Amino acid sequence: MATATTNFHATDAKQGVLSRFFTSFMRGLEAHHRVASRRQAIEKLEAKSDEELAKMGLKRDDIPYYVFRDLFYI
Repeated sequence: MATATTNFHATDAKQGVLSRFFTSFMRGLEAHHRVASRRQAIEKLEAKSDEELAKMGLKRDDIPYYVFRDLFYI
């Protein structure tokens, strides 16, 4: 027996075109903000000296992992 699932929500059908547009637009802005803030964090860490990074317990090669550590399951 086969089953199918959908991600359709009853509220989606009630939303108008403009409402869906602005919802999507806001999601895009939020995604951009997340990416931009991580990029800024990488730039700030890369601007530090090796001694400053060592005090933080980091090596220069570990900066991307440190910034994106919440996305890894280690």
